Amino acid sequence: MAPLDQRPILCFATQGAGHLDEVRVRELLSGLADVEVHEFSRAGKARSGLGLWRAARARRPALIVMEGTGMAGGLAVIALRRAIEIPYIVSSGDAVGPYLGLRGRLVGWVGERYERLLCRRSAGFIGWTPYLAGRALTFGAPRAISAPGWGRGVAATGARERVRAQLGIAPHAIVAGLVGSLALNERVGYTYGLELVRAVRRVGRADVAVCVVGDGSGLARLHEEAGEDLGRRVFLPGRVAPEQVPDWLAAFDLASLPQSVDRVGSFRYTTKLPEYLAAGLPVVSGQLPAAYDLDRGQFFRLPGATPWSEEYVSALAELLERVSHEELAQRRSIVAADEWPEFDRDAQLARVQAFMEDVLAER
Repeated sequence: MAPLDQRPILCFATQGAGHLDEVRVRELLSGLADVEVHEFSRAGKARSGLGLWRAARARRPALIVMEGTGMAGGLAVIALRRAIEIPYIVSSGDAVGPYLGLRGRLVGWVGERYERLLCRRSAGFIGWTPYLAGRALTFGAPRAISAPGWGRGVAATGARERVRAQLGIAPHAIVAGLVGSLALNERVGYTYGLELVRAVRRVGRADVAVCVVGDGSGLARLHEEAGEDLGRRVFLPGRVAPEQVPDWLAAFDLASLPQSVDRVGSFRYTTKLPEYLAAGLPVVSGQLPAAYDLDRGQFFRLPGATPWSEEYVSALAELLERVSHEELAQRRSIVAADEWPEFDRDAQLARVQAFMEDVLAER
């Protein structure tokens, strides 16, 4: 076996090779020498877990870094820690037990016990929010930090006008929008953006539109809900390339951050928040911890426990009915005036590097 300081760090994303989670973990570890990326396949989870086991036994890395909390990868790193004492670090943006609990009580019970074991056996935890870092420490992680992510660049010159012209949106219209993965939650009948579509269809003024950018199983539901407003006040362009996201955000006046105020949504910032702030956008959300902790005056906080509740949709419709260009401009100026150190990329990479070096030194 190679000496500790000559052994690589092995990293992978449980969402699979090529996913944005893999891009994230690559960047988080970019300041460290000798980092190897293991290509994990989300399509064949059991096979990928076995492949990770074999790769780790062959390479004997000094440390494994897992982005995400999928069970195939998680059970593999737990087994490797127990069998051949390879330590691992978990980076996660979700509270696993509550998230899996959306599928059913038994699944949630299993998920919570898995989450506790994953944290307790780890060498450390990187939370996408301070709330998740605290949760991991409570579950037995020996150390933790937070790294919530960062924006992915700036919009091209003229992007706002070009995107609006492409969609057929008037220059003076107020556009509320969202960019994300549109997975349909069958149990509650919700997908990201549904609150925007339902709300705008209740608005009487003609100069308000919504735009939901993304693809997934929920896109068909949004088309259905849009009805005759599709292409008029509701715009559903589908997925765009990650590098084009800043251009689409430039076409918005207001960004939607729909999360439930419960043990799932309350732990999140979501990856979109730093992108919205980097684009200079005011944000509409529920009454989440982040909407208080990070508020400098750019948040519109709406009542309602979930973004699919009648209370939330009604409040969103009322906001779209009354909000003015002047108010939005004032809130945009607040966003632009702050450098948002919480989402500074270089600061996050520096503290992750220091965290990793300390973990390795202890090993």
